[in-house]
Amino acid sequence: MLTTLNTSYTDTRAADLAWTLGREPLPALATLDLELDGAKLQLRLLGASHQVLLEQQRVSCSETVACIPGSSTPLPLGVAKRVGDWEYEFAARVEALSPGSFAGRAQELLALVSDHPNGLAGVFPGSPHAFTALLAQRHEGQVHWRTWHAYPQDGQLVATRTRVGTSTTRGRRSSLSGV
Repeated sequence: MLTTLNTSYTDTRAADLAWTLGREPLPALATLDLELDGAKLQLRLLGASHQVLLEQQRVSCSETVACIPGSSTPLPLGVAKRVGDWEYEFAARVEALSPGSFAGRAQELLALVSDHPNGLAGVFPGSPHAFTALLAQRHEGQVHWRTWHAYPQDGQLVATRTRVGTSTTRGRRSSLSGV
């Protein structure tokens, strides 16, 4: 699903993104509710980036990657944590692209996510390449999601990848293993 976000572009630099786990739901500009083989997932676009809420077997997980005033947790390259009986893995990277490469990559990602039944993308006013996009799937008993945060003014694209699953599925890799 592709939407135009009715807000000003508030997360204007990749370096301002912060990561938090377990944050309460923040006000969302757009949401997509999914059920993936018993896992309830809500993809949320915020004015300051994204939040994913996951609930399965009475265990919940909330991931927020956004520009949060007062946050002291910068965007990490990788995180591995235990959440209840789940293993949570997060990875992020920042790509620096030339203006032509950035525009092409932005169009490719927006087409991929907006055409996918488990995808949510929001374009910010002012630039067709200023966007946040999320794509989720369930694979081998685990829930995976990828996100992209585009900063056309700096030619930066932040890509994240998250995997949440039980320890019995540890070591398996999915098609989303590359950020």
